[in-house]
Amino acid sequence: MSVTDPERLREIVEEICDAMTAETERGRVADYIPQLADVDPDQFALALVLPDGAVIADGDADTRFSIQSVSKVFALAVALGRVGDALWNRVGREPSGDPFNSIVQLEHERGIPRNPFINAGAIAVTDAILARSEPREALGQILQFVRFLAGDDDIAIDPAVAKSETASGWRNAALANFMRDFGTIQRHPDKVLGTYFHQCAIAMTARQLAHAGRFLAFDGSLSPGGSRAIAPRMARQINALMLTCGHYDGSGEFAFRVGLPGKSGVGGGILAVAPGRAAIACWSPGLNAVGNSHLASIALEMLADRTGWSVFAANS
Repeated sequence: MSVTDPERLREIVEEICDAMTAETERGRVADYIPQLADVDPDQFALALVLPDGAVIADGDADTRFSIQSVSKVFALAVALGRVGDALWNRVGREPSGDPFNSIVQLEHERGIPRNPFINAGAIAVTDAILARSEPREALGQILQFVRFLAGDDDIAIDPAVAKSETASGWRNAALANFMRDFGTIQRHPDKVLGTYFHQCAIAMTARQLAHAGRFLAFDGSLSPGGSRAIAPRMARQINALMLTCGHYDGSGEFAFRVGLPGKSGVGGGILAVAPGRAAIACWSPGLNAVGNSHLASIALEMLADRTGWSVFAANS
């Protein structure tokens, strides 16, 4: 039976946070981005936003972290709003089965990234947004969209993280130049990459991120019957991609264990969606072998198991 009682949900969240605090194996922080290498791996947060707007949160839910690839969800929504289905002419919709920064498939598939959530795909999405905007304007639009979704103007880009990514993003530069040669991206790679790095450097708390995910939990609206952010069809498409592609080459394992659409980032955050029930944000900086938060993945499996919220459950 699916759990909907707020008090029982609060108990579950507290139990999960207590269990994660006691864990000794916490994964490894993303030290290939210098600014993320110093983040304390002992932090953990879990936040849920329910249909009535109530928030259930525990742990370090008010500590800001770099959302990194979770930002790809918001950028994808902006791009689809700009160019619609034409976006799929240069970005695929299939799982990659390769690491998030792999260049191998691009060569075999003539510069078309497998999906919008691997780095190459997200760079192509950013290029689509830049078709009608300069980088500063495009970043402003993405940031304003995130603030609107979260209902919070106190969300910003961390310039130190953006600078750190720019200084160390050689693999992403290779991906962008490779796609430019194939015509998948049309702006100068430096402009696209600068925009992409700053987008990934958006800093949020788990509480804010859960609020920002409401539009995917409630069919494109911020609450059932509330303000609409995107069309229902678009929200369902994004959720489908999150379920199949949201965790890189760990997407199948996440779907198998958790059964919820989700998008991870190497900052340790995961945005997950229980359609019609809650938007969920979980954060712990230590990553597993495929680049997803070790503890957040475990915590979300526990949450789905204890609430019965898997999209594959008969009562979902």
